Amino acid sequence: MQVGDVILKRSIYRGNVRWTYPHRYVGEWRGRLGIYCGPGNEGRAMRRGPGGYLKRWVTDAPPYETVWEQTHVLRFERAGASHSIEIYWTGSFELMGWYVNLQTPVVVNGRSVDTTDQALDVTVDPDGTWSWKDEDELAEAVELGIWTNAEAAEIRAEGERVIAAAPWPTGWEDWRPPAAWAEPLALPEDWHVV
Repeated sequence: MQVGDVILKRSIYRGNVRWTYPHRYVGEWRGRLGIYCGPGNEGRAMRRGPGGYLKRWVTDAPPYETVWEQTHVLRFERAGASHSIEIYWTGSFELMGWYVNLQTPVVVNGRSVDTTDQALDVTVDPDGTWSWKDEDELAEAVELGIWTNAEAAEIRAEGERVIAAAPWPTGWEDWRPPAAWAEPLALPEDWHVV
């Protein structure tokens, strides 16, 4: 894999892509692929809003066309890992903090990084203060039968393990994409092929 290669990150549930955006490969960190998504990249996602998105998530309904907006994000993914470590910046590259996305074990398939989002996440402020995000969505996922109570407990335990390890800062906080990457990425036509 070469720096600048396009890689799709996808969240897949029961054979349906629920969320995806193209990223650029930036390098490796601690055995993890570093992939960058910038403002303007085309994607697909289930929309949040009244009634919640999870009820639609469990159907075969297609995700909506969307565009990655406002933030720059650098995600670190490792095959088999049940979480990603992410760095978020504002549009002008002010550090917003870190994010731990809890997900099923990552599968790297050539030019895609496939997983299933598990709803619960951890946000970490620049001062290192952390908090849970979307605990209500994890509870709803259990109600909808997406995860069992035991699986939900393991999802939380994975988050607790990452919090205890505190793998931030990463050393990539001052990284910036090359100027040539300012052009947003289009979503490949085969984004939905699982």
